Amino acid sequence: MKMFRYLKRGLRDSFKSVFRNFSLSMAAVACSVITLILVSVSIVISYNVDSITKKLESELTIVVYLKKEVPIEQIENLKNSFVKMKNVEEVVFKDNEEWKLEMKEYSETYSTTLDYLEENPLLDSFIIKVKDVNYLKETTNEIREFEYVESANYGEGMAENLISAFTIIKNITIFIVLALVFVTAFLISNTIKLTIFSRRSEIEIMRLVGSSNSTIKLPFIFEGFILGFLGSIIPILITIYGYVLLYDHFDGYILSPIITLVKPFNFVIYVSIILLAIGCIIGMFGSYRAVRKYLKI
Repeated sequence: MKMFRYLKRGLRDSFKSVFRNFSLSMAAVACSVITLILVSVSIVISYNVDSITKKLESELTIVVYLKKEVPIEQIENLKNSFVKMKNVEEVVFKDNEEWKLEMKEYSETYSTTLDYLEENPLLDSFIIKVKDVNYLKETTNEIREFEYVESANYGEGMAENLISAFTIIKNITIFIVLALVFVTAFLISNTIKLTIFSRRSEIEIMRLVGSSNSTIKLPFIFEGFILGFLGSIIPILITIYGYVLLYDHFDGYILSPIITLVKPFNFVIYVSIILLAIGCIIGMFGSYRAVRKYLKI
């Protein structure tokens, strides 16, 4: 019971302090709002880039063309061999008739040409999806060594450039998010330091009347939590409504249906929780650090 009274008093004093030092409290909240909006934008961009990268990587496949007139039993053996490969996730067989129908639907020119030919010139093939695109080249070279394989291709050059470009973008966005979190921590912490510094006389009086360090610190830690909580509300609302509007405006994709945005449901909730956690934790940490180190309590 004593602990509950202790916490209740600390929480009550922190609320009083926020309203008593309203201008400085609002400065801390404004600082939190600005920096957390930047953090939110960076998280949204980073997560979408990562999602787009994974989707494009999943679309990268190896097309394996077989030699003419491969026996059916050998096709099944080949499929089993491919499935057993370490980096292979999925193997789909497509015979030359399937390719013919697909190409005829793709273009009128192809349709006319294929209808004109008496014999289907297309080859049977396997479409192979890999587990790790970073080993796409090694897996393709291994497949080329199999008997009955005419050729194996995955878009050499372009695939590597695509993977490299998105990896760089992903790493840059992650770095920006982390950098902004540190900047947020620094700005909020220093703003709260100013708030506490303006009340150093109050703290000295509390020390002179015999208040323990914990009794002095607790209201300030709660105050940091409240300021962080208040500072995260506007960024959370902007994130939720802003991202939903952005998603609806672009119909869920940017430039091409291939480059799709992450669906708002759940995603904005996760981002909101992250923003709330950053605001509250940094607020509490900033207050604790300021009281403990800056004022030498």
